[in-house]
Amino acid sequence: MGQYRARDLLLVPCLLSAARVPLAALFPLLIDSPPAALGVVVASGVTDVADGWIARRTGKVTATGAALDPVTDKIFVATVVVTLVLAHRLSVLDVLLLSSREIGELPLVLWVLYSSAARRRRTQQPTANIPGKIVTALQFATIAAALFGSQLVAPLVYATAVAGVAAAATYWQRALRTS
Repeated sequence: MGQYRARDLLLVPCLLSAARVPLAALFPLLIDSPPAALGVVVASGVTDVADGWIARRTGKVTATGAALDPVTDKIFVATVVVTLVLAHRLSVLDVLLLSSREIGELPLVLWVLYSSAARRRRTQQPTANIPGKIVTALQFATIAAALFGSQLVAPLVYATAVAGVAAAATYWQRALRTS
C-alpha cells in the first residue's frame, strides 16, 4: 500500500483527481465568462470531494492517489490564480495570502512524495482535515468573488490566509504526531 503503482491511476478516485488537469487547462479559456469559469471551479471542487470520499468508502486509498490528489489540486489552483492575476482580478499579494496553506504544507507534500513510510501512514490514516476543507471552501468563495468582481474579495482573501495558516499547522501537527 505504500508504493506507487501505475495501475492505480485507473482507479476511479485517481481518475477524478486527474480530471482537475484538463479542467485547469479549460479555465483560462473561460475567464471572460464568469458563470462558465465558475462552473469549471465547481466541477473541480466536486472532483476533489468525490475522489477522497470514494477512495475511503471503497477501500481504494493508495499511495498513488495520496500523491496525485494534492498535485492535481495545486495544478488547478495555480492555473486559476495565475489566470486571475493576468486578468487583473487578483493581485500577487492576494495570491500569496490565498496560498498560505499550500506554502505551509509544501514540505509535507515533498515528504510524502519521497518517503514510503510517510505514504504508508497517509494511506492508513486518510481522514479529511476540517481546517483544510474550510480553506478550500474559502478559496472557492474568493475565486467566485474575483470572477464576478465582488467587493468581498479582500475580506475573503484575509479570511482564507488566516484559515490557511491554521490548516497548515494542523497538517504539521498530525504529521509530527504520526512520525
